[in-house]
Amino acid sequence: MAHPALPAILTQRDLSPNDLGSDPRAASVRLYAWMYLARTLDNRILELFRQGLIKGTVTGGQGHEALIVPLALLANKDTDVISFTHRGLGGHLIWSGHLVDHLNQYCANAHSPTQAREGNVHHGDPANRSLPMISHLGAMISNVLGLTDAQRRQGTAAVGFALFGDGGSSTGDIHECLNLASLLSLPIVFVVENNRYAYSTPTHEQFSPGSELWKRAAGYGMEGFALDTTSGDVAAIAATLAGLIDTVRRTSRPILIEASVVRLRGHAAYDTCDYLSASENQAIQSADPLPKFRDQLLSQGLREPLETLERELDGFIEICIQEALATPRPRPETLPADAFAQVTKPIAWQTEVPSATALTQAQALNAGLRKILRERPESMILGQDIGTYGGAFKITEGLLKEFGRPRVLNTPLAESACTGYATGLALGGMRPIEEFQFADFATEATTQIALNAATYHFRSGAKVPLVLRLPCGGGLTFGSFHSQELESLFLSVPGLKALYPSTPQDAFDALLAAYEDDNPVLLFEHKGLYRKKKQLVTWNPDYRQVWKPKRLTTGTFATLVTYGEMTLLAQEVASYFRSEYDRTIEVWDLRALAPLQLDEILSSVRQTHRLIVLHEGRRTHGFGAELVSRITETNFFDLEAPPLRICSLDLPVPFAPELENAYRPTLDSVIARIADWMG
Repeated sequence: MAHPALPAILTQRDLSPNDLGSDPRAASVRLYAWMYLARTLDNRILELFRQGLIKGTVTGGQGHEALIVPLALLANKDTDVISFTHRGLGGHLIWSGHLVDHLNQYCANAHSPTQAREGNVHHGDPANRSLPMISHLGAMISNVLGLTDAQRRQGTAAVGFALFGDGGSSTGDIHECLNLASLLSLPIVFVVENNRYAYSTPTHEQFSPGSELWKRAAGYGMEGFALDTTSGDVAAIAATLAGLIDTVRRTSRPILIEASVVRLRGHAAYDTCDYLSASENQAIQSADPLPKFRDQLLSQGLREPLETLERELDGFIEICIQEALATPRPRPETLPADAFAQVTKPIAWQTEVPSATALTQAQALNAGLRKILRERPESMILGQDIGTYGGAFKITEGLLKEFGRPRVLNTPLAESACTGYATGLALGGMRPIEEFQFADFATEATTQIALNAATYHFRSGAKVPLVLRLPCGGGLTFGSFHSQELESLFLSVPGLKALYPSTPQDAFDALLAAYEDDNPVLLFEHKGLYRKKKQLVTWNPDYRQVWKPKRLTTGTFATLVTYGEMTLLAQEVASYFRSEYDRTIEVWDLRALAPLQLDEILSSVRQTHRLIVLHEGRRTHGFGAELVSRITETNFFDLEAPPLRICSLDLPVPFAPELENAYRPTLDSVIARIADWMG
C-alpha cells in the first residue's frame, strides 16, 4: 500500500550554504518545517505511548531540534555517515524513509524498518549509512569511524557524524574514538548534545565544575567548538555548522562540537523530572529554541505561510498515525531460524601450486593472510603491534612491508573502539581482519563484539563480514590474563560464528572460510599450536569443509569430541587405550564451534553408545556442557553410560607450570578419568 503523499516541503531534505545565502527566507522555512514536524511528532508519540498504543517506552528529542535538523539537512545523504542518538527523531525523518515507516518502528509493526525486532529509536538505515544506535552510550560511535573510513577508501568525500550526549561523553569508548579518529585523520564531526542532564544526573556531578567538554579536543590534536543552539537563530546555527562540516570534508581532520541544547521532557516517558526544582524547569522551558525561531520568522512577515504549513503538517501526521495504527502486527513465524546473514557469493580464490615446504600453524596463518591481502582488494588487517613487529606471535610478520600501512594497520591500545571501527569498515564494503594480542583482551571489546557486530543483521538486515583472530589457550605459563578459553563467553551470543582449527592446513582453510563469510567470525587460535608441529599446507578446493567436524581416529568403544590443542591429546589417549586396553575410541575434531554441525557425530554416538567430551575451557558453563546437551537430546537412548566431560578446573588460570598442569587436562589426567569411567 502506498503511503500518504508527502507535503511539498518534506520533499526538500537537503540544505546547502548557498541556500542559506541566496534565499534565506526559504531556507529558514525549510528548517522550521522539519523542526515543527519533529517536535509535533515527538509529542504525539508520547501521547500514543500513554494511550497504550506504543509499547516499551519512548524518548523524545524535544529541545534538540535546532541542532539535529540543520545537521541532517546539511549532510550529504548520498555519501555521509551518521548515528543519531535517542534525541534524533528529526534526523531520522530527514535522512530516509517515509513518516509511516518511522511510526511503524515506534509501534513495532510488521512493516517497521527492523521488522519489529527493535523498538522506537533503535533503528537506522545502514544501507544509506544511518547506523542504528544501541543503549550502551558511546559504543556506536566507533562504527561511524569505520564506515566513514570505508567510504573514503572507496573514493568519496564522506564525512561522519558521531553524536553522543553529555552523559555518554564520560564513557571510555568516546575517548578511544576521539584518539583513533585523530590518529587516522578521519573526517568525523563529533557532536556532544549537552542538555545538562544524564537521565537525572546534572553535569556538575558528571564533570569537574566549570569544565567545558569542547576543550577536550585539544588533548586529541583536533579543533573544538562550542555552539549554543538555544538562541532561536536557527539559520545562523545552520551557517556555522555548514562551515565546520565543509572544513572537515576538505581537510579530513576531525573536530569536536559541544552543542548546548535543552531537554524539554524527561529522559524518557517514565521520567517524572522530580529531581528538578520549579525554577530549574522554568529555565529549561524558557530556553526552547523552537518558539524563538517561530517568533523570528513571524517578525519577517511569514505568519500566513507558517500557519498554513503547520496545518498541513498536522494533518499529514494524523493521516500517517492512522495508517501506522492500521498496519498489521508482526507474526512470530517471521522470526528467522538464526541470526546469521546468508553468504551471498563465495569467493573464487586463485588456485595455487602446493608448497614443498612444511609449515607451522603460525606460518600457515601468515600464508593465508598474505593470500587474502594479495587477492582481495577490500581486505585489510588491523591490531596492536601487527606492523613492523609482526604481531605478538609473529603471525603478521612481513605483511606491512609487502602491502603497506593502509592495508596493514597498527592500532592503539583501544580494543573496543578498534573493534567498533572494524565493524564500521565491514558495514561499508571492506572485509577487515582484526588480531587481538591475546583472546583475553577481547573482553575489552565485549559490547562491540556481542551487541554491535553480532546483532547487526538481526536488527537491521546489514551484513558484517568481519574476522576476529583470538590467540587463546594455556599450557605456556602465561598466567590468567593471557591463557583463557573464551568460546563459551562469546558463543552464548547469537550472531557470531566460530572456527577453532587444530592443524596448519585447517588453520589456512579456516582463515579463508571465515574471510568469505558475511557474518562476524571468531577464529580461535591456540597459542600452543602455533609452532608445535609442521604440515604441508596446500591449496584445498574443499576448504569450506572446515565448517564441519573431522574424524581423526576410528573406533567402536566410545566417541570422543574435542577441538583445539586438545585434539593432539585426544589422539594420544586413543592410541593408549587401543594398545593398553584393546578399546578403540573414535576421535572427532569439532573445528566449527558455531554453527554446530553434529550429524556425523550423532551417527558416531549411535554406533559407539558412549560419549566423551574433552575441552580446555572450564567445566561450569563450559562449551562441553552445550555439546553434551545437544548430543544427548537426540541420542539419549543410544547411550550405555553417562556422558563424560573432561575439562579444566573452575579457577582462574594459574601461572606456575606445576599448578597449570593440575588446572588443565593432561595426558595422564585424561587417561585416568576415562579409565575410571570405563570401570
